[in-house]
Amino acid sequence: MDTRGKLRTAWQLFREFSGERAYEIYVEHHQRTHPGEPVMSEREFWRRHIDARDTDPKASCC
Repeated sequence: MDTRGKLRTAWQLFREFSGERAYEIYVEHHQRTHPGEPVMSEREFWRRHIDARDTDPKASCC
């Protein structure tokens, strides 16, 4: 794998670990398991995600 490919892979892993891909993962899962049903907007997703984290602090790692 060339340097560019390694950097791309590292960036994707960083996005995965940081939680930045959470909405993308949600959309992929929702489309796969609930085809034809509407998907939350990204704004609504993050609002619910943050609200859930605030109501259950044990759910986050730190």
